[in-house]
Amino acid sequence: MAQSVSEVKALLKEIQSQEDPRFKPLLDDSRKGVQQALRQWYRAQEKLEQERLEYQEMLKYEQRLIDQGMTYIAGVDEVGRGPLAGPVVAAAVILPINFYLPGLNDSKKLSETKRQQFYDVIIEQADVGIGIVSSEEIDQINIYEATKHAMKRAISALKTLPEHLLIDAMKLDVPISQTSIIKGDAHSVSIAAASVAAKVTRDRLMKEYAAVYPHYGFEKNMGYGTKEHLQGLQTFGPSDIHRKTFAPVKEML
Repeated sequence: MAQSVSEVKALLKEIQSQEDPRFKPLLDDSRKGVQQALRQWYRAQEKLEQERLEYQEMLKYEQRLIDQGMTYIAGVDEVGRGPLAGPVVAAAVILPINFYLPGLNDSKKLSETKRQQFYDVIIEQADVGIGIVSSEEIDQINIYEATKHAMKRAISALKTLPEHLLIDAMKLDVPISQTSIIKGDAHSVSIAAASVAAKVTRDRLMKEYAAVYPHYGFEKNMGYGTKEHLQGLQTFGPSDIHRKTFAPVKEML
C-alpha cells in the first residue's frame, strides 16, 4: 500500500541524502503532492549546503590557528557603542573544536528569535565571558576606551585563558596574541558568536531598564535615538542611565 503524501513528507524530514535507499522510490511517485514535497526537499538541501559552505568560510581564521596547534581561540565583540543610554557590553567566546551552528552570523543580521536560539546553544556549549561598562564609566573615559575596557573584562571573565584573540576591528593592550578583523562578526564564527552573546545580554539589560525608566521605549530601541526615545528625552529629560556626554543628551543638562 502506497504511503500517503503526509507520510512521504514526514519521511523526507528524516532523509538527508539522495543515497538513502528510501529516497529513490519517491522519485517514481507521480502524485502532485509528492513531487511538490520533493522540490521542497531539494530546496532545503541546497540551503543546508549553502549554510555549510558559508560556515566553512567563516572558520578560516580559526582553522589557520587550529592548524598551528591552538585550541583556545576567543572571538571578541561588543554592542552598544552608538546608543544614547545604557552600557556598552562585550563578549568573549571560546567555541569548542568541531562546534557547528549553521546560520550563525553577525547578530544584527539575525532575527531576535534566531539570536535567542543561538545564544542558548552558545552559552550551553562554549566558554563565554561578558564585560559591561556602565553609562557613567562611558562618560568618564569616552566610548572608545569604554569599549576596550568591556572587551578586556569579557576576556578576564572566561574560564580558560585564550591562546589567541580574534577581535572585531580593535587591538587590545593585553599579553595575548591577537588578530583584528574588520567586520569580524561577518567573517569569523567565534566573533559572530561573541556578537550574539553580547547583543542578547545587552538587549535583556535594556528591557530591564525599560521597566525602571518607562518613558523612553528602551524595550524597543535598546537606547538608540529613535523618535520615541527623543520625545521621551524632550518631555522627561535624561534618566540615570543616559550618557551625559552624548548629543543631544548633553544639550539637555
